[in-house]
Amino acid sequence: MESDSGACASVYLIGHLTCMVLATMLPAGLLSGQAAQAPEAVLQEAEALHRAGKLDQAIEDYRLFLAQHPEVVQVRSDLGAALAGAGRYEEAITEYKRALKLQSLPQIRLNLALAYYKANQPALAAKELEQVRVKMPDDLRAAMLLADCYLRLGENKKVIQLLDPLEPSQGDKLAITYMLGNALVRDGQVARGQVLIDKILRNGDSAEARLLMGITKLMMNDVPGAIVDLQKAVELNPTLPSAHAYYGRALRNAAKPEEAEKALRAELGLNPNDFDSNLYLGVTLKEEQKYDEALGFLQHALEVRPGDLGVLFQIASLHLAERNFDLAQQELEALVKAAPNFLEAHVALATLYYRVKQKVDGDREQAIVAKLTAEQQAREAAAQLPGKGEGSNKAQPPMQSPN
Repeated sequence: MESDSGACASVYLIGHLTCMVLATMLPAGLLSGQAAQAPEAVLQEAEALHRAGKLDQAIEDYRLFLAQHPEVVQVRSDLGAALAGAGRYEEAITEYKRALKLQSLPQIRLNLALAYYKANQPALAAKELEQVRVKMPDDLRAAMLLADCYLRLGENKKVIQLLDPLEPSQGDKLAITYMLGNALVRDGQVARGQVLIDKILRNGDSAEARLLMGITKLMMNDVPGAIVDLQKAVELNPTLPSAHAYYGRALRNAAKPEEAEKALRAELGLNPNDFDSNLYLGVTLKEEQKYDEALGFLQHALEVRPGDLGVLFQIASLHLAERNFDLAQQELEALVKAAPNFLEAHVALATLYYRVKQKVDGDREQAIVAKLTAEQQAREAAAQLPGKGEGSNKAQPPMQSPN
């Protein structure tokens, strides 16, 4: 969430060096004599500039000091903090990695994770945060940031596993309640999610509560109701992560492609690596036969979540629509091999085989489609029987392969 991640990112976890600490870390005799005072003076100036917010100048001084004494881990980490503060995240990441090679401290790793997070690389941030959690299991900031990364990656069950034990004792922290409720709703656990939505609503109407209600209604196929809540969420907080994305999805489901495209592009303006917005905007543009532009968004979605079956299917179906049959065939055959029960992929592959006059292969795929369809219908019928779950009222998770 924007407020919590911003708060986390604003905290420098490695303290500035004092002259006393410096004296213990530099080689003996370095601080004696006028010439030997230069490194200390440079470092003191760097720290003062850093505190004053003059980051570019502080960075220059930190680097001047490290050119002579590259082994001082705290200064290396302070350089990373100054770079991150200046929005130079890739450079900050490099410095934090160098600091970790000198000394593997969880605080430095947390700063590295923050830099990855701010650089819109949640998968890499999550990898570092998982290691931080091993060393600092009680650090609430690390847990919240990791949960937010999992949410961005669509790892809803991991969010639930992480925050479920924390929420009862941290009920006053609505950020935890919101993230857990968000994950529960996305995971189809609507009843549990609704309890947390109600807790948020007790504090008054909010963009967060509206977003959760909108997602819930969208998953329950109440598209008009979802649009009302999601539009309100966007109005209350235009920068709330995922609000524009879900609003765009609801508008797509309401057959309003132009409005949906506008909403999805608004989300990408806030977070270019938002998976859902790249995916659904790519699908929308594909339907408008803007194939080149659509492919760019779909490929970006695949970069965010490598190997995602839904994205791979959309790319293959785009190539099929372009009549690039050879490439589409390779992609669809690989897809059904990796996911034998992917019904839509079998349907597309059967269509392709018939188009290229491979009737035997087409018939085989048609038989698979008939079998998978029958199995799906049987499962849906069983779900409607008394005592077999919530039936038609059970929420479904977001679809992996939008059509």
